[in-house]
Amino acid sequence: MPQCSDFDERVIQTRLEDGRAICIRAVRPDDEERLRDGVAQLSNRSRYLRFFTPAPTMPDHVIEKLADVDGHRHLAWGALLSDVPDHQAIGVVHAVRSEENGPRAEFAIAVLDDFHGQGLARMLSAVLLIHCWLEGIATLDSQVLLENRPAIRLLRSLGAEQCRSADSVGEYALNIAAALEILRRADQPAGLKQIFAAFDDLL
Repeated sequence: MPQCSDFDERVIQTRLEDGRAICIRAVRPDDEERLRDGVAQLSNRSRYLRFFTPAPTMPDHVIEKLADVDGHRHLAWGALLSDVPDHQAIGVVHAVRSEENGPRAEFAIAVLDDFHGQGLARMLSAVLLIHCWLEGIATLDSQVLLENRPAIRLLRSLGAEQCRSADSVGEYALNIAAALEILRRADQPAGLKQIFAAFDDLL
């Protein structure tokens, strides 16, 4: 099995659909402030859809949990702009195992509003799915507000099935192997090719 450092050292250079250069890399514990800033930069609507609350800031314990990444129990990847001085973080995706060494993990993703519709959610999902598969995770579970149509479209486009819904929340299960096959065959976004190529030595 690949070591955590195998992922920590990988930086994937690719582009959004509008041509802007980005890099995708594993989230590290020292990214805590980047994560805090990213949450604050989400619109109230996007923050509500991601965290089920429109609060402009998250409690410290929430940010600390997002940054508590070890590459095995908690896997996370982020996208940063390559051609700006501060390398602004523009999206992040997480998978947190339901139990130690278990085959299932909870999936969550957030992309800053100005970068919606650029293929970033699918690219981040692809990186995370590859990492999960290599770590022995077979299924991703996701709880999504039923009004969050973009997230539901993303999940369904990857083959996720709705398990149940209660009140305003739907629960989805995503088979990682099947989702990876869908992404391998996809023509868009173009950046998917760079992502799969970056892991050729492990797949």
